[in-house]
Formats: sequence, structure tokens, C-alpha cells
Amino acid sequence: MKQKKTLKKPPIEHWSYSSLMALMRNPLTWYKRYVENVRDMPSGPASFIGRAGHTALEHFYKGASKEEATERGLVYMRDIPDFEIDFGSAKSKLAQRKKRKSMEAEYLKAVGFYLKRAPRYNVVGVEAVGLAEVEGLALPIKAISDLVVESKEDKNALDIVDHKFVASFSKLGANKTLFVMQAIFNYYTVSQLYEKPVKRFIIQECKRSKNKNGSSQMRKHIIHFDECREEFVLFHRLINDATAEITRPRIYLPNPSDMFEGENSFDIYRLGLVDEE
Repeated sequence: MKQKKTLKKPPIEHWSYSSLMALMRNPLTWYKRYVENVRDMPSGPASFIGRAGHTALEHFYKGASKEEATERGLVYMRDIPDFEIDFGSAKSKLAQRKKRKSMEAEYLKAVGFYLKRAPRYNVVGVEAVGLAEVEGLALPIKAISDLVVESKEDKNALDIVDHKFVASFSKLGANKTLFVMQAIFNYYTVSQLYEKPVKRFIIQECKRSKNKNGSSQMRKHIIHFDECREEFVLFHRLINDATAEITRPRIYLPNPSDMFEGENSFDIYRLGLVDEE
């Protein structure tokens, strides 16, 4: 396939899963965040609950007790400044304090669900950061893997484990394209970081609210990399097309339909914070 003509050096040094998704959702806010490195958009409560959960699990799989790990996540949450949280309709200080209390309660419930029957692994790495040069890709890729573990399918190989604290379980599971794209980012970085074969990407979903029917709060999805040949081809095509797109001269327009950052993209555009390339 003929590659798009590029006219200059790409404005970023590498791709990550989050930056690629941001570009596809809203190029203007992508430019602000990943090129200008301005990260002043507040996040919703669910995002911080998930981050606190990841903090707890990071310490748990590094050897902390369940109680200590839970406390580490709580400390993280309590250290978040108010201006970083999108409180929605909670405008008064009292309403925001109540929202923060409900966030803590939801965090404690969610991480309690996970740690009650926490999966056990032979852990090789926790929060493993990797940057990979991949043949055929115009830019390196970067990923952080929640856990790198000894594969239960092959003791000489590795699996990657990703934790997600969710409002509802994914209907598509391992067939969800976004999961597969994220998995391939981690596949390449872990392969180069540890110089071992990587067999699987394991997604451990933990539902934050209690199931009324008493069913498990946990659901596992497994992506087998040796079954993803077509997805690897798609990944390479997507990365190179995205690189060509950000490299060509262009004007970044606001995206009003973006449910998360549509209004903010208009603010950036209105203030002229992004120059025409």
C-alpha cells in the first residue's frame, strides 16, 4: 500500500495507546496534551477510582498486605487536588466534599471486591515501562504494563495482565478491538524489555458496583497473541497512517461531538492556543 507523503518530522517522539486513542477521538485536544504537553483537563470520579485501584494493586503485587495496599490507594485519592476532579453538578464545597466521600466509598468497595479473591501469579514485573522500536513502524511505541507474569501456558514465556475497574463488563471481551490494540502496544514493549516470548494479554475486569444477583465481581478476558495475525497487520497500518496524519501540514479543528472534551476543544480553538502548521 502506498504511504502518505510526509513533509516534516513528526511532532511527537513515540506513540502510546492513550495518545493514539486521543488523536482518533479529538485531534485538537490530542495536540494540546501530547505536543504542547498541556494537561489541565479535569477527569471524572470514575477515572480517579480506577487510578486509585491501580495504585493499590501495584503495591499488593509488590508484596504489600491487602490492608496496606488498600490504604496506599486511599492516600493517593485523598492527595488529588479538587481542581483536577470534574465534579459535574456538584458545585458547592459541601457538595464536592460529599462527592469525594462517595468516591472513596466506591474505591474501597471496588478494590475490596478485587482483593477478596485476588488472582495469584509468578510476578516478573509490576508497572513495567517499555519503549520499543518496531520494524516497519515510523515511530517507537511506549506502554506501561500493570503486571508481567510467568505464563501458565509456557514457563519460558510471559503473559501481560491489565486491570480495569469498570461500571459494567465488556460485552465483546477479548474480541473488543480496543483491547486488542492496547494488547499489541504492550506485546512489543514487554517483548523487547524482557527479551522473552509473550503469549497472552489477560484483562481482569472488576465491576465497581455490587451485582444484585450475587455473581462474581470479576471477569477475565484473554487475548492469545498467536491468534492475532490480522490484528497485528491492522495495528501497523493504523500507527503508520496516524504518523503520516500528524506529520502533514494541517489545521486542528474542534470536535464538538466529543462527549468528553468537545467543549474544551472549542475553548482551545477560540483562544488560538494551537498555531496552524
